[in-house]
This record gives sequence, C-alpha cells and structure tokens, in this order.
Amino acid sequence: MTDPSPVLAALEGVRDPELDEPITALGFVDSCSLSDDGVAEVRLRLPTYFCAPNFAFLMVADAYDAVSAVDGVVRTEVTLEDHFASDQINGGVAARAGFTQVFDGEAVDELGPLRANFLRKAVLAGTDRVCRPLLSAGTAVEDLAGMVLGEVPASADLDRLRSRRAELGLPARDDAPLLIDPATGGAIRLDALPLHLRRARITRVSLEANGATCRDLFAQRYRSASGKPEAVAR
Repeated sequence: MTDPSPVLAALEGVRDPELDEPITALGFVDSCSLSDDGVAEVRLRLPTYFCAPNFAFLMVADAYDAVSAVDGVVRTEVTLEDHFASDQINGGVAARAGFTQVFDGEAVDELGPLRANFLRKAVLAGTDRVCRPLLSAGTAVEDLAGMVLGEVPASADLDRLRSRRAELGLPARDDAPLLIDPATGGAIRLDALPLHLRRARITRVSLEANGATCRDLFAQRYRSASGKPEAVAR
C-alpha cells in the first residue's frame, strides 16, 4: 500500500456543510487508504443513522471530488456507512449523478442553494470570531463599520473568513469592508451595525453548539466496549 497521507490531507478540506468544520476534525473519516495502483478508498460515518441525506450527499460528493484530484489517484471509492440512505448516496456519487437524480421523486432541487446558505452562515459566524478580539482590545463598535480586512490583525479566523467569503464570490481582498451582508456583499451601514453583530454572534454560538452535539452523538454511537470512542483508522 502507498502512504495515504495525501488522501487524508485532501479530506481535511472537506467540511460538514452545516457545521463548517472539516470531516477529519469531526471524526467522520473512519478510514482511508491508497493502493500501489492508485485506488483510493475512503470510508465515512456520521453521528446518527438519520443524518440529513442532503448533508450526507454533499460530504460524500465533496470527499469524492477532493480525493479524485490527488496526484496519483486513478480511481476513487467513497463509502458512507451506517446511514439509512447509504446505498443511494454511495451509488449516486459513484455514478456522478445529481442529488435530484439520486432521490428522484423526493428531492426537488440540487444542493447549490443549500451550500450557499450554509456558507453565508459561516461568513456570519466568522465575522463574530474576527470582531470579538477587536472589541476586546478596545476597538469601538462604530469603528468596525469603517474597517477593511487589511486592517485586521492576521489570524486563522481571518483566513477562514476570507476563504468563506471567496467561496461565495464576496469581497475578500485587503480593501474589502470587514462587515458585509453575506447575501449581497454590500457593506453594513452604521445604523444596521448592532443588529448585524448580534446576528453574527447568534450564528456562531448556534454552529458551535450544533458541532458539540454532533461530536457527543458520534462519540456515543461509536463508543467501544472499553467505554472510549473507537480510534479512527488511517
């Protein structure tokens, strides 16, 4: 077998769309391998048997795309386990079918709008993560409305915010306003600033609470006989 590190690294860029966290950090990657002849095999598992099939489909499809782009991979096999729609999702992704085709008669739309909606939430949550340290350091609330990204101290949270904005096609360069409407990209007016910051904080807290719940459910579901979560195979 070939070192699967490049495959795992690619999977680190795949996120749970609702939580905006890497599936690797969440423990959703049960195993990954790369054969000497270039066949990559990935097995995924989720916190519950009934996790939303649209979210699951996005993660499986994104994992397939990410791994397929790795140098040396000639064939990709991504398998979602222990899910009520595993067969449909695995077969559909392998066939490169769309969500509405896989769930014919059940799904009415493809998942682009859903992905964009979650990205907008990620932008709001990221805005709070970036603004809170500024406010704690003494920046006045009203001064945030006039700031641009290039004036914000470098941080992982700032990089993450830029990335999510760029994915949505929103301004993400140094001269872009720090505070924007994630739906339109327009700068936030001073009179709308308190509500915008409140929405950003609520969104961040919601995402982090959902993430904690998913981690707890996952740990309980895959707890070993020793009482500890099973180790993830690589």
